[in-house]
Amino acid sequence: MANYREYDAANQPVNGKYAIMFEEEYEDILNNWQLTLGEDDYMRYLHAIPVNKTHAGYFSVDGKGKMINSKVKRKETTSEDVTAYELIMKNKELLLDRNPQKSPVRFIFSHSALREGWDNPNVFQICTLKQSSSEIRKRQEVGRGLRLCVNQNGERMDINALGNDVHNVNVLTVIASESYDSFAKGLQAELAEAVAERPKAVDRELFVNKLVKDDGGNGVIITSDLASEIYYDLIVNRYIDAQGGLTDKYYEDKANGEIQIAEAARDFASDVIAIIDSVYDSKVMQPENARSNNVELHVDDEKLNSKEFKALWSKINAKSVYVVDFDTDELIRKSIASLDSKLCVAKIYFRVETGQMDSIKSKEDLIAGASFMKEESGSYGVTAAANSNVKYDLIGKLVDETGLTRKAIIAILQGIQPAVFNQFKDNPEEFISKAAQLINDQKATAIIEHITYDILDEKYGTDIFTDPTIKGKLGVNAMKAKKHLYDHIVYDSSNERDFATDLDINTDVAVYVKLPDGFYISTPVGHYNPDWAIAFYEGSVKHIYFVAETKGSMNSMQLRLIEESKIHCAREHFKAISGDNVVYDVVDSYTSLMEKVMK
Repeated sequence: MANYREYDAANQPVNGKYAIMFEEEYEDILNNWQLTLGEDDYMRYLHAIPVNKTHAGYFSVDGKGKMINSKVKRKETTSEDVTAYELIMKNKELLLDRNPQKSPVRFIFSHSALREGWDNPNVFQICTLKQSSSEIRKRQEVGRGLRLCVNQNGERMDINALGNDVHNVNVLTVIASESYDSFAKGLQAELAEAVAERPKAVDRELFVNKLVKDDGGNGVIITSDLASEIYYDLIVNRYIDAQGGLTDKYYEDKANGEIQIAEAARDFASDVIAIIDSVYDSKVMQPENARSNNVELHVDDEKLNSKEFKALWSKINAKSVYVVDFDTDELIRKSIASLDSKLCVAKIYFRVETGQMDSIKSKEDLIAGASFMKEESGSYGVTAAANSNVKYDLIGKLVDETGLTRKAIIAILQGIQPAVFNQFKDNPEEFISKAAQLINDQKATAIIEHITYDILDEKYGTDIFTDPTIKGKLGVNAMKAKKHLYDHIVYDSSNERDFATDLDINTDVAVYVKLPDGFYISTPVGHYNPDWAIAFYEGSVKHIYFVAETKGSMNSMQLRLIEESKIHCAREHFKAISGDNVVYDVVDSYTSLMEKVMK
């Protein structure tokens, strides 16, 4: 408790070292926040709360729920503790209320008083994980510690809301009392026990009779022959080893967007990859050691002040504004046609498998389910419609997801065929999600055809390089660099790592930088952050200043329309601010970059 709050000679609370650290980090984040569209009101709200009022602490309690501190007599309380206690126990919804007059507190720190976790937004719980016994398991302790985040409406940010990003948003930091290696191995063993029903190897049977869908939502049941093709192709591409385990090459290609799936299954490749990812892999389940090989990037002042970087920066740091002048009626017509031809909402179904167990060879076979032989399976549809008691704001949700007006969304929904619209009652959430995606694809196409950019007087400052804190892990997603603006590089994939490695040893390269998130181009489909800015020595290449986007594949059919639209917008932006002085293009390797810049 003393690390968070101390008491002076007059018995008045003052910040301890952890509270001081929090306030310093909080102000740094707040002052360097890169705004996205629609965040202005939220930032005004945050700035209206004094930093010392936005956090509170709740620590030990006596039997009557009163807060105790060693310098306050028993049964006496401090007003700050009472406020934190009331917020946690009675008025947790105030932590989501954006009226600072009701409650300025946004963060509550607690130690031990709440056991291993508390179901509240923004409660930072600190607890000790002791040496586990048979009664108290590590998995249970960690499970109690992690609580799913909620959004402003109190809705849980689970996999249904966030998809694959759920693990990046909901993070639990564990400080283990035993060695990391021992703790990680014990946790892995318990996770393996918990997911014993999951397959542990990729084989042909993993795919047989699985339902998969293509981009149009059309369902297909994988036959035995198709499963064989998929399995054989995984072996050829070296994605699985002799025991059926997933290889490093699989994870690298997946990170680079280069996964190769058998040609007969490419129309529903994403679902096939999801089946592969259902296999239990101990490497993936291993908790990350936050203390190992951490590096913080530091700007090289000599490179920042070099004439080559200054010249590059002066040509790319201008901001711009876009104008899109497209025909709304045309967008409505194309959206209607797209929904009518492509919108396919899955109905709920269940699968029944039958079989028998002739003999039990070993306990291990019994536990693994290997003694049970499947003989027959069948899929059955569910005729019940979605619960009519749940109300959905279909129009409002589509307006939020697409950015179109209510009038345009109503026109689209009124224009689609009744049979297409009637799918809404079978699965409202999927209808909204897929309809929004199809409409956004049409919107993206319209943007490509009709967008223009105009240069503004406002420019980015070099503080976007010096102010943010960028961290990585050596050997995992970070490496040392010689010609990079920073002393290290944090990369997103092995493709980026290899690209940076080649840039670093190229004698024609003067300086380069992986652009931080603070440098972005505004587009109608969200902010776009290019990957690299590169300055070559004059006289050796055709294009001295180059801005690059690295992709594992440059096949436009493999780029989603939204992503392709952002890339098109970036081309128009750089044309507007620099003319022919800066070249922007998409490359898949260092070799393809040099093909574009060499004379």
